[in-house]
Amino acid sequence: MSGSMYVHPMSQSELSARVAGMEWYHSISLPGGVVTPGINNSPVALARLGLPASLAGKTVLDVGAWDGFYSFEAARRGAARVLATDSFVWNGRWGNAGFKLARAELGLDGTVEDRTIDVMDLSPDALGETFDVVLFLGVLYHLPDPIGALQRVASVTRGTLYLETETALNYLPFPAARLWPGSELKGDDTNWWSINATGLVAMLRSLGFRNVTVVRRTSLARRVGRSIKARRDLRENFKSQRVIIHATR
Repeated sequence: MSGSMYVHPMSQSELSARVAGMEWYHSISLPGGVVTPGINNSPVALARLGLPASLAGKTVLDVGAWDGFYSFEAARRGAARVLATDSFVWNGRWGNAGFKLARAELGLDGTVEDRTIDVMDLSPDALGETFDVVLFLGVLYHLPDPIGALQRVASVTRGTLYLETETALNYLPFPAARLWPGSELKGDDTNWWSINATGLVAMLRSLGFRNVTVVRRTSLARRVGRSIKARRDLRENFKSQRVIIHATR
């Protein structure tokens, strides 16, 4: 965490100008009352995640960190070490300038590490370790090989995995998945799969997680409200549903 010797490097006006000149996904509170204008309401999403109030002594891996909101939060909650990883975003048009700016302004350069690595390249050998807590949030449904991705993420999890993703076909009593080969889901052609919650739980158990719990599902009312706000077809609400799953070794 930031120490008493940290000196804020920019004035509020300079920081505001820097922030305004970047694209942001996460809403991150920075010094001087500056908040990054992310399209994601990150504090609300965090409250739903069910992360422990204290991560003291824990090692944390944030897979698909983007702007780093959850990495920084893990550090704030006392994690002994935090590694933020990304590839698609950091190697794409967004880059990782926002992540690095926020990390510096929060005084976390010496606490939150970063590494550009693809999900499919994760392994204990590649990272040199496994982690007590792994955050895999909003990533799985963007991957062409979700089973392989879960295998990779599970291999570096020695404690608890926090998974947040899209699901579909939850009315079926058996594992199933829906493929989105184009931009059918929310007009986004980077979306590939919505696996139902039954399938996700079964997959996680097969990967050695003893306790697997679906702790949250997006309510129908929230999905309808979200579609109205985005001016999308209401029928889309019945195609996919967000879930949060905790899986512990």
